[in-house]
Amino acid sequence: MPLIDTLLSGQLLFAALVTGSIYALVALGLNLVYGTMRMLNVAHGDLVMLGAYGGYWGFTLWGVSPLVAAPVVALLGAAAGVALYRGVFRAQLARSTPANAAKLEGNSLLLFFGLSILLQNIAALAFTPNNRAYSYLGEVWQVAGVAMTGNRLVSLLVAGTVCIAVAMYLSRSVAGLAMRAVIERREAALIVGVDVDRVQWQSFALGFGCAALAGVLLSMLEQFSPFSGFPFTIAGFIVIILGGLGNVKAGMVAALLLGMIETYGVALTSANLRSVLLYGCFVAALLLFPNGLFGGRAGRPS
Repeated sequence: MPLIDTLLSGQLLFAALVTGSIYALVALGLNLVYGTMRMLNVAHGDLVMLGAYGGYWGFTLWGVSPLVAAPVVALLGAAAGVALYRGVFRAQLARSTPANAAKLEGNSLLLFFGLSILLQNIAALAFTPNNRAYSYLGEVWQVAGVAMTGNRLVSLLVAGTVCIAVAMYLSRSVAGLAMRAVIERREAALIVGVDVDRVQWQSFALGFGCAALAGVLLSMLEQFSPFSGFPFTIAGFIVIILGGLGNVKAGMVAALLLGMIETYGVALTSANLRSVLLYGCFVAALLLFPNGLFGGRAGRPS
């Protein structure tokens, strides 16, 4: 395919939008947890993996549609997030001060790294390390000359709707504004009476729920295994770096940009270079855009 035809391909644009919407949903939860608590959740991609298994087993064992299972899996993910927050991180955050913030961030990195290894190995032991996949809504529809499978179109619509709904929640609801206040100025939020503890467990619930939902959508699109979550953690961090910490709207734009870089990059090179493109974007984002594509101050939401 000539280069110009590749760049103007509606098929590739649709694929990039689907990939970008999944990345946006993954990064959304990661952004909220890190933004409100400065915790590096490197196990976030493993939550996506577990959500994928939830959709897979629901469909293959009980014949439950992934679209029906999705809200249930998301609620289970949210409940797991609240339990983890109350059982492990709540006491640490209560003892946190500006002086030991760096220590807390480092400890959270180690704790989540241990959790990631634990989840991967438990999943491999319970489900075997083999790749899993199933076929659902695989029929092809032609829209304006672009071939779209039903599962990809549904994934785009669901992920996009959830991201927009969360952005509206953060900008128009009292609880969402409180969450943004904690992201921007934690100490100031405490002074003006924001219930920071409630904001923190809500961030865990929303973040884990979004990751689990992304996993169910992913399970309809591609193969997955107990060890397939880490690339989604990296993708989430790329989106946060490019969009800026706490900037949900810019994060969506960054996720779509990452989806386009990956999709068009693979089309122009090789599918074997997908990981190279992803990690290359990660390094480039760290070096070139430490405060995001829009040059905003880190930590300031929009």
